[in-house]
Amino acid sequence: MRLVFAGTPDVAVPSLEALAASAHEVVAVVTRPDAPAGRGRSLLPSPVRVRAEALGMRVFTPSSAKDPAFHELLRELAPDACAVVAYGAIIPRAALDIPRHGWVNLHFSLLPAWRGAAPVQRTVMAGDEVTGATTFLIEEGLDTGPVFGTMTEVVRPTDTAGDLLCRLAVAGAGLLVATMDGIESGALTARPQPSEGVSLAPKLTVEEALVDWNRPAYLVDRLVRGCTPNPGAWTTFRGERLKLEPLTPVTDEVAGPPGTLVVTKRDVHVATGAGSARLGVVQATGKRPMPAADWARGLRVEPGERLGDA
Repeated sequence: MRLVFAGTPDVAVPSLEALAASAHEVVAVVTRPDAPAGRGRSLLPSPVRVRAEALGMRVFTPSSAKDPAFHELLRELAPDACAVVAYGAIIPRAALDIPRHGWVNLHFSLLPAWRGAAPVQRTVMAGDEVTGATTFLIEEGLDTGPVFGTMTEVVRPTDTAGDLLCRLAVAGAGLLVATMDGIESGALTARPQPSEGVSLAPKLTVEEALVDWNRPAYLVDRLVRGCTPNPGAWTTFRGERLKLEPLTPVTDEVAGPPGTLVVTKRDVHVATGAGSARLGVVQATGKRPMPAADWARGLRVEPGERLGDA
């Protein structure tokens, strides 16, 4: 089939590469416009644009998927279907109707669970043991379209959202190609999503990534892993923000209220609402990431000091 691929971040690249290597013809790639990044806030192309241009593909960066000029471009390209992976914009009805097989989205959850922008982060935070990816036909609702296929993936106890998303991006690329094969052959028919088991996965905010040390250690662990690498879990110490990388729940009890720190030569433990946690790598504002023990020694943390003291 003639395909247009729409995607933007790194997690969309495996699907682009898989489709490029398949029997289908990727006639063009659509991605978000270059965006400011880094300390200098220089305009940088999306990872999908970089890879597509390296593959010699035509790349388009419409400022809006609602732009009539973009719709006219799609008509000229005459795709049989559009494949979508984390494009980052809502596709309006006028564009959805152009390809004869519609727009097929690869979503990183087992729909109808975790509809929305942050399915993998919400999966980790919720403590789900199994997740997966789904291909479905995009309609105007939020991830509500009929399903073509799914694949499953076990969530490992130490997975960060980044770890899990990387695995789903690679495995999901194969699912997307298989879905396109099935659509072309007529072997696949999209089936409506069940009405039970619906959950929502809105984009995580920085405020949600603030650790509440009154919660049990296992919930703090889930929050930190779910917010890694983005938006990044954080707490405060001596009134300053402290970013947290994954920590480890431990059975040792730390004397004192939640947030209380106990520093040893090798480790830093913190009390929670139930149990305690051993900190991993931390990063103070304006500083480089470092092991928690090095950070605590540098600040000469005193007995009884607490995280979340702001």
